[in-house]
Amino acid sequence: MLPLENTFKNRWLWPLLSQFISSPFLFFLHRDFIFTHFYKPSSSFPRLTVVLAFCFLLSNSSLFISLIVLASPEPFPSVYQRRFTKSITFVVFLLLLALRGFVFGTLFGVDYLHRKRWVLIFPVIQRPLVTSLILGIPSSIREALKLSSSAYVISTVLMLPDPFKIKSTMWQLLVQQIAIYLETSVVSFYWEQTLHVSQVVSTRRFTFMPQQESAAPRTNPSEHLLAAIEQSTPRSIFQYCAYLDLCMISESNVETWRRAAFFEETGKTYRRVISVCLRPLEQLTSRLGEGLKGSSAENSDLLSQRLSSPMVNHADLRLHEAFYDFQLCSWSARTVASLTACSRDEDRFGVARFTGCNAAVVSTLLSCLLAVEACLGKKTNPQSPHLLSPANIWRATVDSGKRDFVCKKRESTLHEKAYGMADVLGASICQIISAFHDEMQKGAKAGILDKDWIIKSKPLHSTREILVHKLSLFLTSKPTEGRTTSTPLPKRSRRLER
Repeated sequence: MLPLENTFKNRWLWPLLSQFISSPFLFFLHRDFIFTHFYKPSSSFPRLTVVLAFCFLLSNSSLFISLIVLASPEPFPSVYQRRFTKSITFVVFLLLLALRGFVFGTLFGVDYLHRKRWVLIFPVIQRPLVTSLILGIPSSIREALKLSSSAYVISTVLMLPDPFKIKSTMWQLLVQQIAIYLETSVVSFYWEQTLHVSQVVSTRRFTFMPQQESAAPRTNPSEHLLAAIEQSTPRSIFQYCAYLDLCMISESNVETWRRAAFFEETGKTYRRVISVCLRPLEQLTSRLGEGLKGSSAENSDLLSQRLSSPMVNHADLRLHEAFYDFQLCSWSARTVASLTACSRDEDRFGVARFTGCNAAVVSTLLSCLLAVEACLGKKTNPQSPHLLSPANIWRATVDSGKRDFVCKKRESTLHEKAYGMADVLGASICQIISAFHDEMQKGAKAGILDKDWIIKSKPLHSTREILVHKLSLFLTSKPTEGRTTSTPLPKRSRRLER
């Protein structure tokens, strides 16, 4: 495992090197085109320039290292990072920024912490590295102008000159203010680009595969990837990149030889892949079930629910925490759906069916979808399938009686994540049904639909009868042939899939 981690960490070496190269270049470019036009160089200017360039280089490199250390794929740092954060990380982070100006650095640090910008946003499409960096320039310019404008206003208010000691003309004061604004804008843009580079580097796909010159690509090409998932620290960037690689292998038609290795004759590899992907979905279902029980007990009285505080209570907090692994669950659902769908044509030994993985996948997806819909305030009761139109299959639930839980603010983060997760799960189920539609249709007519597609034990959420009914609703909707998880998502949930 150690060679894999060392190889993974090498991805940050070239961005750090680029910081050492770009920092002096930006400083001297700023000196020649902005600084010398507003300030008259003195005799000690060359020596001072070297000192300032070194300080600028040191602070930029320290900023990039701080951003890498603070980066996390979850809304809160992991156990190690949380301890490190409580002690010195944020203090050092603010002090490093203060080297370039107390007001400006503090404002950037407060904005970084308030907006939780250490949370990594994984892109849907893995573009070339240069393209990803160029796409961040417009957003960096916008953020830089906002930050520099705010810093300029605050610093101007806090540092008003003494009216009795002004010896400069109005033109000189105006030129000075323009120079200050340009300088803060340039520095702010470089900070934003540094943050963008750290985000791009952290969220880029890393291919966990053995060396091509070894025998492993022919004997066991999946071992490196599965070891990276199973042995890595939970919720670490290393584990997230491994899940991303697994998802792209399952969905991509370019690496068919790596995907074909999952369906080896013994079935052990396929069971390991399905197991590591179903684990996040099972955890999400269990956490939602626990949170829904707490919210149902706390909101059982209608009057107390109306008089409840708008602040997030303990039950709501548990529901929020359940969606912290939203990205991981999304990749897992897409992976198991893609592998189950392609097993119809690529599984030569029938390991997906004979090992019971197909039933486990469909049951887990349905249970998780029912739990997410319950979080959205919907109950599912067995009804005749013709009562629901195909257009409503994404929310194929019938409200009856009092809702267990209703999001207090429909535009809240909790509702958006639940809405987006329901779309991903629904699209994943539709992808499987599209591949096995005829087979499932025959099983439904014969009354044995649950034999191959629903587990015999009690599901994590709801009952077997509800799962069979839900699957029948999806089957009755007649999904479009070849539909995949690339189905366009609603506007609110689409940005969560970034």
